[in-house]
Amino acid sequence: MNVALLKKHISAYKQNLAKDPEKHTKDLAERKERIAYYQSWTKDRILSMTEENFYDYLSRLWAMLIWGNKHYVVDKMIADNGFDALKRELCELIWGTSSIVIRWDNYLKNVKRFGPATISEILCHVCPEKYMLWNRRAYVSLNYLGITGLPKYNYQMTGKKYEELSGVAQKIADEMRTEGVEDVNLLTVDYFIWDELQVEENLSKIYAAGKKPKTVPIVEEKLDADFADFIHNEIRDKLSDIGKWLGFNADTEKKVAEGSKVDTIWESTIGNMGRIIYVFEVQTKGSTDSLIINLLKALNNPAVQGVVAVSDAAQLDKIRKHAEQVPNLGAKLKYWDYKKVMEVHDALEMVNESINSLGLVPRGF
Repeated sequence: MNVALLKKHISAYKQNLAKDPEKHTKDLAERKERIAYYQSWTKDRILSMTEENFYDYLSRLWAMLIWGNKHYVVDKMIADNGFDALKRELCELIWGTSSIVIRWDNYLKNVKRFGPATISEILCHVCPEKYMLWNRRAYVSLNYLGITGLPKYNYQMTGKKYEELSGVAQKIADEMRTEGVEDVNLLTVDYFIWDELQVEENLSKIYAAGKKPKTVPIVEEKLDADFADFIHNEIRDKLSDIGKWLGFNADTEKKVAEGSKVDTIWESTIGNMGRIIYVFEVQTKGSTDSLIINLLKALNNPAVQGVVAVSDAAQLDKIRKHAEQVPNLGAKLKYWDYKKVMEVHDALEMVNESINSLGLVPRGF
């Protein structure tokens, strides 16, 4: 970590606090209120939560700012996980006695529709002395400070990595205390990150790897087999998010034709005329033949207007060559690199977060 650069920004942060003490007082009060609220949810209280309690619990999170209709998202979380199981897993994540490495990995494995931003924010609010808040902004900030090995994708944020990065945030907190900043914990570090270290104007550049010459051959990416399912599910869910943000009714793991259950669909109803469906199949491992057959079956549904294969560059090249030999598929099948899916998701997430933070629609709508 570039400590000199960090100290420079801590100095600027202190100066800004001195210039605007009202903001400092307001931020401190907000931090204390958020910590008090989330710490008040003991294990017994969580287990006795009603669904409306759970909505209130989640809707306060900054990670939920990307959603205009928060009830829709919370209802999906409950439906996909089962409410009792969801509460038990949440208790284990927050109040369990295992290491954070184990609790983090188990929660991501067992609970659907929760990502690192949501999980880390809850942990940071409950245990602000131990756990950091991780999101795109944190990535930009730590990258700017010269921290290497940062996770670009959700599947890379394992419990071990989260523990490691919380340690980095602890070092930032220590430097802030050394420089005379008062009332510092890892939630304070998050405020500092937002106020001082947002140096990347376009957050979608997180995924940019630089332009490659067109003559460079496709290199097959090696996805860790242990995380293949998680990568698949992350991309599947992000495709669903993108569809919702674009105004479609989007869902995952849907049957669209006999013998064809697809990863993600975008659906739209046209007046009283019927509906149109776009189908997405994510390929991180497994047989290309199976993917081709599944897409052909999906096209048997007359409402399906387009099918899209989503994978890495090397696998998309294989799928394209295979599909060209299949009648009625080659011309209809589209291809989307999963890294591009990540970029689009990040860009739309940023737009929705910004618009929803204006509070144009009442929270209970």
